[in-house]
Amino acid sequence: MRKLLIAGNWKMNKTSLQAGAFCSELKNIIGNLNLRAMVAVFPPFTSILAVRDELKGSTILFGGQNVSFAQSGAYTGEISAAMLKEEGATLVIVGHSERRGMFADTDKSVLERAKQALNFDLMPIVCVGESLTDRQNNRTFDVLKGQIGALLGGLDRDDFKKIVIAYEPIWAIGTGLSASADEADEACGFIRGLVEQAFGLGQSISILYGGSLNQKNALDLLSKPNIDGGLIGGASLNAAEFAQIALIADKIEK
Repeated sequence: MRKLLIAGNWKMNKTSLQAGAFCSELKNIIGNLNLRAMVAVFPPFTSILAVRDELKGSTILFGGQNVSFAQSGAYTGEISAAMLKEEGATLVIVGHSERRGMFADTDKSVLERAKQALNFDLMPIVCVGESLTDRQNNRTFDVLKGQIGALLGGLDRDDFKKIVIAYEPIWAIGTGLSASADEADEACGFIRGLVEQAFGLGQSISILYGGSLNQKNALDLLSKPNIDGGLIGGASLNAAEFAQIALIADKIEK
């Protein structure tokens, strides 16, 4: 049985005080429940300590929004896997489309970031997805094959047992648009097939959907056979809505 994961990517939102208040509210709603789905929040680096302290003793996990490709050194502005690990993080997002698009992350650097996470026992959530132009030109599977292929070429079978993949069509992020449940499931199924062909792990790897997932469409998306949770942006900024998505996921068995 694959574990569902409901992951809230706050992006560049919430000060430490706001993060603490959010986590207090979230903890009061679901923090003591033994949910079927894992729940995690991904605050800005400056709010990680506030999140850690507020979530202590709850079932809610937290992680980083990015991690450096280097272990240490002269990399101004970067955060290492060791730094995240020491503060209690257990997961980290790598290769988010905003990082790829705005900050020049490449398939190669995403692979190196994932390796750093794995070296420090952080679970990397590796993001892949196509642009609107790619979708319109029927290149979705070509793009996914290239992005997943970079991971398959640089990680081994044991590594793939420890990672999560998030399919996030770029055209559906922060736009209010969402891939239909069938479109999202088809893409996640294609990714699953690539992992199965390479390592025989297609039925065990967790694949999330990201792209305007919210309380209204959560059940439809999360019920699909190839979707094992969500990487959630805007809807993760409201504790009550985020908690409701986690409760919806709790009703779904994979």
